[in-house]
Amino acid sequence: MSSAAIYARRRVVNAVAIFVSCITALFGLAFLAWILWTLVAKGIAGVNLDLFTQNTPPPMQEGGLRNAFFGSAVMCVLAIAIGAPLGVLAGTWLAEYGNARKAGTVVRFVNDILLSAPSIVLGLFVYAMVVSVIGFSALAGAISLAFIVLPVVVRTTDEMLRLVPAQMREAALSLGIPQWKVIMQVLYRSASAGIVTGILLALARISGETAPLLFTAFGNQFWSTNIFRPMASVPVVMNQFAGSPYETWQTLAWAGALVLTVFVLLVSLGARFFLLRNRISND
Repeated sequence: MSSAAIYARRRVVNAVAIFVSCITALFGLAFLAWILWTLVAKGIAGVNLDLFTQNTPPPMQEGGLRNAFFGSAVMCVLAIAIGAPLGVLAGTWLAEYGNARKAGTVVRFVNDILLSAPSIVLGLFVYAMVVSVIGFSALAGAISLAFIVLPVVVRTTDEMLRLVPAQMREAALSLGIPQWKVIMQVLYRSASAGIVTGILLALARISGETAPLLFTAFGNQFWSTNIFRPMASVPVVMNQFAGSPYETWQTLAWAGALVLTVFVLLVSLGARFFLLRNRISND
């Protein structure tokens, strides 16, 4: 076969591959647009002041999701407070001390398993270890969400610290600076945008988790600030209300889904902002 025929064949294959890729992308975007349009069309009717100022109502009565929004915020904040510091420390150990050790390989393997584990399995684990001892509570829900936060932050911290040029470490160590101070004052500053981005992405992921909270926080129709008692959350309320025969509950479920989607979108945009700012400052 001549070189011209080979070149023509490659052009045809390339054109077909590009065409199929574009069709696949348009197919996925069409379904995404359909889902978003349905969400906005059904959810916008329920977005009003009562949604944020009233608690979840009894059947066939008007109300809001104030207690659910508060419960989700409390459990997400607690989950980040528990999982993020542990994830940063574990990721730092992997990047700075675990590369040359077999333990580092084992930790990365276990972290990958935890990263891909179904959230319902994590919820069942916390149910067996925590709920069976202290009962259903917002704290147990936060612990189950922290297990989802942890592997994301570990992976992000590990990758971001390994991207820091080795020359920066060597320059700091050559001045006689202790290793821990190099990590705190040099490496963390260089990788801060990436680490914060990982934490924000973890927050976006846990904000919509339902399965772990069904086995841990359980739910509460009333306003509650006690983290040692059952507490409402938006995903659990949506799961309950969406399958109900009451139109008022279904409207609240769609409205909660819309608000949750907007929140995830804003958090994702914030993560991209941190990454973009870091790239601009480096350039």
